[in-house]
Amino acid sequence: MYDPTVARLTYRALLGRRRALILGALPLLLIAISVVVRGLAGADDQTASDLLGGLALATMVPLIGVIAGTGAIGPEIDDGSVVYLLSKPLKRSTIIFTKLIVAIAVTMVFSALPTLIAGFILNGNGQQIAVAYTVAALVSSIAYAALFLLLGTVSRHAVVFGLVYALVWEALFGSLVPGARTLSVQQWSLAVAHKVAGGDLVTSDVGLTTATVFLVAVTVLATWYAGQKLRTLKLAGEE
Repeated sequence: MYDPTVARLTYRALLGRRRALILGALPLLLIAISVVVRGLAGADDQTASDLLGGLALATMVPLIGVIAGTGAIGPEIDDGSVVYLLSKPLKRSTIIFTKLIVAIAVTMVFSALPTLIAGFILNGNGQQIAVAYTVAALVSSIAYAALFLLLGTVSRHAVVFGLVYALVWEALFGSLVPGARTLSVQQWSLAVAHKVAGGDLVTSDVGLTTATVFLVAVTVLATWYAGQKLRTLKLAGEE
């Protein structure tokens, strides 16, 4: 199911100079803001939770997911270089699964690790806040990577649609509109974070069981459908 050659090509595409700069800018911004906030407000648990929830989980993680998920396959489809992969004796499900693993790994490294560092800067992991939000970032990275990888296979405007989803649905509606929270990856991952942290600082509108079911279902269905869409791409001579 996992092909090292496909993985190497995908890592090379995702971690090229321009994308690496974009991927690295958001974590550096989070850490820089955390240093400033700690200097101004001191080690405050509520401030740490608000910043990690509002900036890290609601904004940074989905944006990095967009870059990694859509970038894992979208550009290859757009410029036609995906033909190289499809011409090889590889199952298309293997191509999708490998690209998903790479997208998940990149999203986790550029979102979960900075979240952990920022949490320790803000309050030294008081009340397990840093660890809780880091776990939430890890969990949401999987779902975001699958969703945005699917988006990269079905649309030539995947980045635009992904940014709309990340900034409008997750960062705005997912945080403010009660009805939308049930269908938010952010809220599902917060349910996991709440279990880790306990207490009232990390909360979610979705129960842990419901969140787990949604996270697994979205990841599996998005990955499966991306594989189906890739199978519909025909090479010259396949007709």
